[in-house]
Amino acid sequence: MEHDLSPAALAELRRPRPYPAVSVLTPTHRRDPLSAQDAVRLRNAVSEAKKQLEADPAVTRDRRADVARQLDRALSEIDLSHSEDGLIIFAAPGEHQVWSLARSVPERVVLSDTFLTRNLVSAHTAERPFWVLSVAADRVTLWSGGTDRVVEERAGGFPLIRSAENFDPERLERVGDQPSAFRDESTRKFLREADLAMGALLRDHPRPLYVTGTSAALSLLSEVGGMTRDAVHVPHGGLADSTPDAVWQAVRPVLEAEARRSTEDVTRSLESARGRKEFAAGVDELWQSAREGRVRLLAVEENYRVTVRDTGDHLVVAADGDLDAREDIVDEIVEQCLETGAEVRFVPDGALGDADGIAGVLRY
Repeated sequence: MEHDLSPAALAELRRPRPYPAVSVLTPTHRRDPLSAQDAVRLRNAVSEAKKQLEADPAVTRDRRADVARQLDRALSEIDLSHSEDGLIIFAAPGEHQVWSLARSVPERVVLSDTFLTRNLVSAHTAERPFWVLSVAADRVTLWSGGTDRVVEERAGGFPLIRSAENFDPERLERVGDQPSAFRDESTRKFLREADLAMGALLRDHPRPLYVTGTSAALSLLSEVGGMTRDAVHVPHGGLADSTPDAVWQAVRPVLEAEARRSTEDVTRSLESARGRKEFAAGVDELWQSAREGRVRLLAVEENYRVTVRDTGDHLVVAADGDLDAREDIVDEIVEQCLETGAEVRFVPDGALGDADGIAGVLRY
């Protein structure tokens, strides 16, 4: 299953496909008892997609069979024991992808000539993905971080392990990760290579970067590096060959402090916008402003969801069972704001006070 929504990956997903490009969305659950229903829910969603393919006169028999095979292959690749909060299957003639999301999605099947990406974009933005680079004298490990975890990332040539001809393991045993291990030229060269590899990865997959290591390791990396020099340094050794949980516990206090500062910055910006009459709140007002490209900063409470109906002039809260309801209007607003260059911030529930879960600073 896919997790990393890079700019290149998003551009590829948005590329027009031969009809039909099928998007199957279903909420999933991390724990029992709700997770026990996920397999049935997922199979039903795929069955519904096949029914829509069968009923659509614009879909030829060959394409119907091709896309149905892609849906079956996608279904066979899904391991629900590692479920997060949402799942998306994209299937089109000759291709399929499965995306796992750390944000819930509405249950939906869509046939079009492009894939439905707004829920994926919103989930990626809410997760605030980041990189952690753990540095030692003989190994540099890359970790991919999200809302509540890190996992080892084997991309961009990582982990980098110092070759035997350039490194004496007995010497490391004598000096360990002490300052003396970071004084020789071969160590400088090794860390310079790590910096270059990280820089190449960041160009294709831009995220905030945190670097862990001893003070000596971080000092040398700052001296020889370029991309890693401006990263957030976390003085904590021994993580290059450690567990994901240990890395998460090391960076978690830094992330939480940054999140608090970010939320404070957002609330100050919103309060200042009120005084300048550049403030907007609620899905109706922000949906209009987003479509006009007027939103400069959008703030959304992390678990805010609302189901609405479009009356033509306004969005109103939908009644239960309304067939014209739009369950993912918040994700639509997020994607539209990002498309027009707005900054989007997710903040803790309740942080926006009386703004009803979503608020923004307008450009004009």
